Amino acid sequence: MKRAFAIAALVLAVACTPPAPRNTGVYLLLDTSGTYRDELQKAEDVILYTLSRLEPADSLAVARIDTGSFSEKDIIAKTTFDERPSTANAQKRAFAQRIQEFVRSSNAASHTDITGGLLQAIEFLNEKNSGRKTILIFADVEQDLAEGYVRDLPLEFRGFEVVALNVVKLRSDNQDPREYLGRLEAWRAQVEKGGGEWRVVNDLDRLDGIL
Repeated sequence: MKRAFAIAALVLAVACTPPAPRNTGVYLLLDTSGTYRDELQKAEDVILYTLSRLEPADSLAVARIDTGSFSEKDIIAKTTFDERPSTANAQKRAFAQRIQEFVRSSNAASHTDITGGLLQAIEFLNEKNSGRKTILIFADVEQDLAEGYVRDLPLEFRGFEVVALNVVKLRSDNQDPREYLGRLEAWRAQVEKGGGEWRVVNDLDRLDGIL
């Protein structure tokens, strides 16, 4: 009898467990520093591609990386797409328009706070409770913090995929490739230490496996 009650309780618990969310959340960090600003047109193309891949109930945010990126003020555009396809398509058009305006008028940032941007991305996607969480970093991944900014802290990436896109090589990287490889290795180690997955995609014609 006790066994029967136990089985019944287990079946009831499974039946009452809410299904895991199946929507996708994407947060794209956009480097706007002087060394990277010429790449913004490519970033706009990536964002348009991302918009084409997302579906109703998915979420998307694009934020700039600047001197202090742990701030909602750096979010250029954000939305969760409506369940109605016609409304979702209108949201995508408005989102694309906002990104185009930003690319045409943005000013170069004096510093690059990548860690602050990642913190903001984690907070945003966790609040959205997305089933699949992807952070795209469109940058040369060289962090350049202004004086007084503290970013030496662990980041929780469990359940996240972090993808570095279009990681251009700096002039110093050509002189010593170890600097370029070292930057990538440092970010890979930090993401994986936090329980996340790390990838680098420099060929922007091969984005189909990201989303």
